[in-house]
Amino acid sequence: MTYAIIETGGKQFRVEPGRFYDIELLHVEAESQVIIDKVFLVQHEDDVHIGQPLLENATVEGTVLRHFRGRKVLVYKMKPKKKTRKKKGHRQETTRFMIDSITVNGVVLASRDLTQEVVETPQTGEIESE
Repeated sequence: MTYAIIETGGKQFRVEPGRFYDIELLHVEAESQVIIDKVFLVQHEDDVHIGQPLLENATVEGTVLRHFRGRKVLVYKMKPKKKTRKKKGHRQETTRFMIDSITVNGVVLASRDLTQEVVETPQTGEIESE
């Protein structure tokens, strides 16, 4: 199994080719290719590449599937005995990101099977393979 640890949106993710991840909003169009070069670790079979802190010449390529807003988070502030209450809601902007390949020193270590078509059901947002 091949995986990488990357950073995007101020968070670190363990990513594998062929899987999608919900990350902070990327300001690119849907269905476009994105290359992430902030790679901390790549593990391919028994070979492990560790960066100090980042790996040189390591990239993770992916495709932006869609942009959406997350579930609403309610923020409620109250001061007791003062009749002061504030209620606010927040929905985080999110990008669904499919990992296509992991590359180290120009060599593609792993890539997703491009013959399988990725279909996202519009009602539930689940991913199906055909």
